Amino acid sequence: MKVQITSRKFRAKDSLKDYIKRELKHLEKFYDEILSVDVILSFTHLKDSIKTVEMVVQIPGKTFSSKVNSDDFRKAVKATVEKLERQIKSYKTKRKAKVRA
Repeated sequence: MKVQITSRKFRAKDSLKDYIKRELKHLEKFYDEILSVDVILSFTHLKDSIKTVEMVVQIPGKTFSSKVNSDDFRKAVKATVEKLERQIKSYKTKRKAKVRA
């Protein structure tokens, strides 16, 4: 699985990048044919600082994406990975149902 991490308007620390890669390893439990994951981190200065994590997962023949806003990057990464897990599980269930029918 190839992981591409892009940070907009700031420089991401190595500890954050390592955390993202560790969290993405959980996706391999559900689907081991993941080709690539593009992670986009952005930071917006408003009244509150808003951190946004967007992930695009590519598997053969399908693309999944998820985007989460939060006040902390780690919370946003965790929530984004959980959304992607649900999408992948749903896709696998539907695929298995088609094969059985």
